[in-house]
Amino acid sequence: MCESQSIGTTEGKVQVRAFKPPSSQSAFLVQWGPEGHAAFHRGCWDSLIKHGQVGEVEKSMVTEARKTAEYHDGDAEFQKEAKRIADMIMTSTHCIAFTGAGISTAAGIGDFRGIDGKWTDREKKQNYGASSSSKSKRNYRLQELRPTYTHEAIAHLTETDNIKFVISQNTDGLHRLSGIPAGMLSELHGNAFANKCEKCNTWVDLPTRQPIVSVPPKKCPRCNINHRTGRMCLKPGCGGYMMNTIINFGDFLEDDVLNKAQDSAKRADLVLCLGTTLRVSPANSLVEMAQAPLRLIICNRQVTPYDEDTRNGSRVYGDCDRLMKLVMSHILPCEQLEEWEGRRPERMAKYDSLRK
Repeated sequence: MCESQSIGTTEGKVQVRAFKPPSSQSAFLVQWGPEGHAAFHRGCWDSLIKHGQVGEVEKSMVTEARKTAEYHDGDAEFQKEAKRIADMIMTSTHCIAFTGAGISTAAGIGDFRGIDGKWTDREKKQNYGASSSSKSKRNYRLQELRPTYTHEAIAHLTETDNIKFVISQNTDGLHRLSGIPAGMLSELHGNAFANKCEKCNTWVDLPTRQPIVSVPPKKCPRCNINHRTGRMCLKPGCGGYMMNTIINFGDFLEDDVLNKAQDSAKRADLVLCLGTTLRVSPANSLVEMAQAPLRLIICNRQVTPYDEDTRNGSRVYGDCDRLMKLVMSHILPCEQLEEWEGRRPERMAKYDSLRK
């Protein structure tokens, strides 16, 4: 369906995944991969959706592919928007960052709603059988993961007071590891490296060397999962059981964590949304609490319910690291940028020491 067939490295593109195609694709307009993957020029994809004359089977594949299509802007769009975003960040009075799984994919963590995401794969398998399940599985241990360029850029911008507060839906602990102080961060869905005492509510960073003991399990009445970790509270005279702080489906958000996020969101004059589809409630409602007129910046690979609200901000489709590298080049003078980026090995050594 495309005369050039190839997609240039500087061009915009769309990557999709349908379901396992039939063995013969001779009558198909698109050459689908063995698991239903395909890539298109932006214009070719739009044309296929609007005018593509395809048979019923391929029509079903296109319909399925649209659900999780991932868009990538070309280099020119990235360059233009990065400059605008940098200017907005530097001139804002209370910029906040709102982050999701997409900022951690470069660290090796799979996302949820991407073309090979956890929930996407589960739905494909349920609807089309095991043969449509993705084989590109990523195995990782949270303890081995390290902050990405985007994590470090956000941390640096909090240090320079360009970002006042960070709201995250991630539980990987990489924001804290990157150096963002607890007082400037609301981890709405918990932190895999933080425990809370069931008895006295004391929060502590996970003491990885603290021995695990046998404790009676206790299923949460809301999510039906046992939150007890096998560690005991170290506060003198308490003796309570330590629980993980992960918020599962059915759990309530922690009041103090949510209240801090709401307070900062209401004061925001600029909201920088990175790596999130903004579909998880009530977290997504926080971006609407900013001061009017709403200035929303969104960078991720998929459409969101808030894309039309970026008219006073910016909408970039693609990877967050790609964008933030350009943004930082407009915020930091060349020498400072070179020095900061050059110190990443030093920061990595620090992260390693904190995760031992």
